[in-house]
Amino acid sequence: MGDILALGLTHYPPLSGRDEQMAGLLRRMLTMPRLPEHLKDPKNWPEEMRQQWANDEGLASAARHRADLVGWMDRSREALDEFKPDFVLMWGDDQYENFREDIIPPFAISAHDEFNFSPPADNVWGEDPTKKIRIAGAPKIAKELTTSLIEEGFDVAYSYKPLHHPLGHAFYNAVNYLDYGREKGFPYPLIPFAINCYGRRVIAQRGGSPNFDHELSDDELDPPAPTPKRLFDLGAATARILKKSPYRVALIASSGWSHAFLTMKNHYLYPDVPADRKMYDALVKGDWDTWRNLTGKEVEDAGQQEILNWSCLVGAMSELNQPPVEHGFVGTWIFNSSKVFAIAPPKTGDGANAAQKDLATA
Repeated sequence: MGDILALGLTHYPPLSGRDEQMAGLLRRMLTMPRLPEHLKDPKNWPEEMRQQWANDEGLASAARHRADLVGWMDRSREALDEFKPDFVLMWGDDQYENFREDIIPPFAISAHDEFNFSPPADNVWGEDPTKKIRIAGAPKIAKELTTSLIEEGFDVAYSYKPLHHPLGHAFYNAVNYLDYGREKGFPYPLIPFAINCYGRRVIAQRGGSPNFDHELSDDELDPPAPTPKRLFDLGAATARILKKSPYRVALIASSGWSHAFLTMKNHYLYPDVPADRKMYDALVKGDWDTWRNLTGKEVEDAGQQEILNWSCLVGAMSELNQPPVEHGFVGTWIFNSSKVFAIAPPKTGDGANAAQKDLATA
């Protein structure tokens, strides 16, 4: 029987940059002609947002936000190393990177021998962006898992080589951040499990921020993402299959939660923090029904497209009866997206884990 560690973390791109760049998207939004005039003045923002922006346009808040995120990434890496997995399976969104106009699968497993990628430009580590980083794949196991999921009724796409991009940023950022101090490398074979989280905006918006000067019509939008229920069940099936295997497996969801640039009702200025708190509370309580019953419309309304990666992870937790033992909500109103972390180790011999630790921040 296999042992499974479940981890949830972020791949927030500005974490690879510098503090003064972290509020760059908000600054850009403030210049948009369609932004209501009163929202261009911080005096009219939500109180917590004003506090984070302060009188330095969020610079001090950026340092605190980074410290919170790096602390959780270091703790996640510690849990990963303590567990010593045979491989890591990671759910992440592909934002018009490997999958583009020629094919958008609802979900796809990469059964590649290896993955090669480079550090992002102008990164905080001072690394040459032409440097090549290589991590091993696990193609044999990836094919076995794909076969078993198809037999369970999940028509999973798969590939043996990249199409347009060597590895999407949901995956390579997570790998980079799990070695944020650049001391350990990443010795674990990786199976990327891409989810079409961006759904109706994956081609229309090219998986990124919208054109704020042009609201997309229904005719311009794409077909939707898989439903949260389908992805919850996919995660449960993945855990069920791997639990029967001989492997020690780390299952990781890599994503932010609601994104300002996807939250139309907030004029793309700040994320839907209350909606994120609702799902976080359900995660902490092991309220699996709230997760499985989430609708695609609710996801889009809250700008929570990337939370679909967590739908897979929470489905796995539910199947294993393995709620998170450590968890943290790293909230923000000015740095685009809420971030959540969760660590759910296998049950101990007596069937019970240690008491939960909640380390949430604003």
